[in-house]
Amino acid sequence: MTATTINRPSHRLFNVIGDGDKSRWTDIGAAWPTKDGKGFTLTLNQLPSKGRVIMRVNVPKDEAKGPKARKGA
Repeated sequence: MTATTINRPSHRLFNVIGDGDKSRWTDIGAAWPTKDGKGFTLTLNQLPSKGRVIMRVNVPKDEAKGPKARKGA
């Protein structure tokens, strides 16, 4: 592992409102695995007041092909 991959979060956190094609995904933070591998440390840039929080594997920008690639839809 390089220093870049060690510091890069393993997951992104999204606030999702709605369902299906009409859902709205807002990036709200990131997650890193804990040293013991039994949990995650979360950093939130905002705290959602409604909707749900979904944690997805972090895909580097050069690999992502838009929001649907990140959502896995």
